[in-house]
Amino acid sequence: MFQGVVLLSGNKITMSRDNINIIKAEGELIELYADEIPELAWSTGPASYEYYMKRRSLFDAWVLRLWRAPGTIFSSDSAILSIKEGKLLGVAIAFDGGKYRERIRAGGLLWEDMLKAKEVSSEEITGVTERAKLASWLNPVIHSNTFYVHALAVKPEARGQRIGYSMMEYLFDKAKELGYQEFQLDVLSDNPAVGFYLSLGLEVLAETRAPKPAKSGVPIEFRMGKLLN
Repeated sequence: MFQGVVLLSGNKITMSRDNINIIKAEGELIELYADEIPELAWSTGPASYEYYMKRRSLFDAWVLRLWRAPGTIFSSDSAILSIKEGKLLGVAIAFDGGKYRERIRAGGLLWEDMLKAKEVSSEEITGVTERAKLASWLNPVIHSNTFYVHALAVKPEARGQRIGYSMMEYLFDKAKELGYQEFQLDVLSDNPAVGFYLSLGLEVLAETRAPKPAKSGVPIEFRMGKLLN
């Protein structure tokens, strides 16, 4: 498991290794690194996000809204940050899998605010909603006994430092601590991270394809996971 120093400060947990800290996203950290989250989020599935958002600036505005809103799929309330000397290197967002759809619905409530702020048009909202529904077939049901990793990303310049490994080990430990029986995530089949997850003991549990998104270039998605002992 993660070998390092564990520091407790209020409800913040920091794990340090080779001057790289894994810290819960809270307090001033939420806004300090907010502008860097959309790029990291985009990197986890560009083909699918391009399919249903169409406009990259819309995706960025949407993720920023979700990051600041508790109980959504990209919310900081379920995020850990990998930081070295004040620089953000990576992020992971994970939560109770049984609440995945609930978090999706919570994010849907933010479209009205985005419309008022002229970040999106009503026509775009209609299109995104329709395409997101079609793409939702790529994600099988997630049961309540499952700890689900919605996103894990490391900046290109920080790769090769075992940052992704350290964040995953942290999440494995956290899932066990919270009493979950299963650990799962979804990843596009063309993502190089598939090999990384296999090396950590995850296996492909399902391969899903949504016909209409596939015609637009969205590849098969893998549901990967493993049992937690």
